Amino acid sequence: MNFSLASPDTVIALAIGYLLGSIPFGLILTRLAGTQDIRTIGSGNIGATNVLRTGRKGLAAATLVCDALKGTAAVLIVKWLYGGDLSYVAAFAAFIGHVFPVWLRFNGGKGVATFIGLLIALYWPAAVFFCAVWLVVAWLSRYSSLSALVASAASPILLYVMHQSVAAGVFLILSLLLWFNHRANITRLMNGTEGKIGDKSGKTQTERAT
Repeated sequence: MNFSLASPDTVIALAIGYLLGSIPFGLILTRLAGTQDIRTIGSGNIGATNVLRTGRKGLAAATLVCDALKGTAAVLIVKWLYGGDLSYVAAFAAFIGHVFPVWLRFNGGKGVATFIGLLIALYWPAAVFFCAVWLVVAWLSRYSSLSALVASAASPILLYVMHQSVAAGVFLILSLLLWFNHRANITRLMNGTEGKIGDKSGKTQTERAT
């Protein structure tokens, strides 16, 4: 990549990516819909999976789409303004913005939807691949978290195989961050206490404890 970290263009790319990525759509949409504060239920997360725990499937779907498209928008805007190299900077910043939004004291989502949105912008076949892997693992295991972990780990490999080396490096870093964000889920998966897709019993106290 050909850019300087100290250049004004890089700073602007970082700002665009972070500010768009930090929009907490899960919180905004649930508040507009009049539900309780999403941070007080389930895992306390602002992502689509926790929004689904409100029982509002439409809100969860809208959160998923918006969290994905804000990543896509950040990359495409910066790519339009400055070209391809800085779009990777914007992608990284958008993911960080979603996970650590300044508006919510740096306590955001886990990044799955935004990860997909960034794949759409940078190499859309990888986004299709991610979703396919997610669906297969979800069908076999009924674990949403496991599906996201496997799909995110597989994505950099696909990008590398498809000769998208820069994107592969960026998404390797993002995948590691996504795994770090799911460390409590990984512990529950290992202990056999992770909630499955469609399980209405919930794991509220366990999730908060971890």
